[in-house]
Amino acid sequence: MSLREKLSARPAEGDRTAMQTVQRDAYKQLKEQMHLQLVELFDLTTLETLPAEQLRQEITSMIDRLLVDEQVPVSALERRMLVRDIQHEMLGFGPLELLMADPTVSDILVNSYDKIYVERRGKLELTDVSFTDERHLLRIIDKIVSLVGRRVDESSPMVDARLPDGSRVNAVIPPIALDGPMMSIRRFAHIPLRMENLVHDVRSLTPEMAEMLEGLSRAKVNMLISGGTGAGKTTLLNILSGYIPESERLVTIEDAAELQLQQPHVVRLETRPPNIEGKGEVTARALVKNALRMRPDRIIIGEVRGAEAVDMLQAMNTGHEGSLTTIHANTPRDALARMENMIGMANLNLPHKAARQQIASAITVVIQALRLIDGKRKITSIQEVTGMEGEVITMQEIFAYHQTGVDGDGRIIGHFQASGVRPKFADRLRSFGINLPDRMFDPTRRNS
Repeated sequence: MSLREKLSARPAEGDRTAMQTVQRDAYKQLKEQMHLQLVELFDLTTLETLPAEQLRQEITSMIDRLLVDEQVPVSALERRMLVRDIQHEMLGFGPLELLMADPTVSDILVNSYDKIYVERRGKLELTDVSFTDERHLLRIIDKIVSLVGRRVDESSPMVDARLPDGSRVNAVIPPIALDGPMMSIRRFAHIPLRMENLVHDVRSLTPEMAEMLEGLSRAKVNMLISGGTGAGKTTLLNILSGYIPESERLVTIEDAAELQLQQPHVVRLETRPPNIEGKGEVTARALVKNALRMRPDRIIIGEVRGAEAVDMLQAMNTGHEGSLTTIHANTPRDALARMENMIGMANLNLPHKAARQQIASAITVVIQALRLIDGKRKITSIQEVTGMEGEVITMQEIFAYHQTGVDGDGRIIGHFQASGVRPKFADRLRSFGINLPDRMFDPTRRNS
C-alpha cells in the first residue's frame, strides 16, 4: 500500500483499530518526509535571521506547495496537524512542544522514543505522545543541549541543560542508557508561584508559617531547605528570595540555572562540566569561592551536594547572613548529617565536633519539604538550630505537619500544628522590626 493509499484508506468496522494504526504510521512517515524536504529547501543560515512569525508563514506556504506537488490527499484537520508538527520540529522541540504548552504538566519523563510520561498534580500519567524513532529523539536531545553550549555523545553520555523558559533537562544516551536515549524535563511555571499560592491554593503551609518564613528572609537568617526530589525545594527557595530587599546584591550558584529571582541586583553563576579532553571544569566550590570576591550581600546556592558546603558555611559565618540553599534529605536531622558528610568531602581533616560547630553556628533554620503519596507538597517541619550540647547539634521544632490518615480517595488527612516553643530567632526578627505574635505559637490551634 502506498503512502497516499494509507492516508486515504477508509477502514471496515472490524479492521478499524488496525487501519488507524496504519494511518498513524503513514502520517508519521509523511511528516518525516516533509520535514526532510523542507530542511533541504530552506537555507539554514537564512532561517536564523528571520523573525519567528515570518518563519512560520514560510513553513506553512512550503508545506502547502509540497502537498500539491506530491498530490497527497489530506483533510483540513490533517493539514493543520502537519503544519503544527513540522513547525514544532523546525522551531521547537518536536512532539514535546505539545506537552511544554500544557500548564498542568510539571515533569516530562521520556523513558524511550515511544514511551513518554508526564506528572500532573503530583501524579504520573502515560501520554500518547511519541517520537518517530530513537534517531528522532536523539536529534531533539542534541538540539536542546546545544542551545546552552553543552554536548552529548558516546564519550559524554550524560548531560544537564536548561530550556529557554528555565526548565531543567537531564538526558542520558547509550551506552549508559540500556534501552535507548532517555530524557527528564523539570518544568517551572512561567508565572512563578507566590507565598499566597502555597498558603491558599496548594495548602503547603499555614498563614502563620508563611508569616514567620517571610520574617526570617527579611531578617537575614540563614536557612537550609531540605527535601526529596520534586518536593518543591526550588519553588520555596524562589519564594523566600522574593522577600529579600531590592537594595541587596545577590549571587546565585547553580549546576543548571533554574532560579527565577525577581530582584534587580542578581548575579547568576553556573557550573561547567569538563570538555572532551577532561579539562575546563568549573565546580560549585570554585564558584562559591569566586562569589565571595564579588561583594555579595547574600549567596544563594541552588543545591549543595559536595565540597562547596565548606565554603558556603564559611560565607554564612563571615558576613553573608541571610544566605539560602537546598539539600536532598528526608528529615531536618538528616540534612545536617549530610552537610557534615559534605564537609568531609573537602578533605580538610576537620574533627567531627568542629564540623558540627561550623554547621550549628552557620545555619539557623531548617525547612523540610515533602511530596506526600497523594502528590501534594507540604512543609512538614520547620526547625531551629539552637546550638551544641557536647558533640550533638541541638534543634527544636517550631511547626510540624501531622498526618492522621488517608481518605477513601487516597488523599492524605492531616493538620499543621505549632509545637508551643517560641524560637530564639524571634529576638533577631524583633531587631529588624518584625514582631511575631504569641498566638502564632499556640499549640492548640490546628490547620488542615
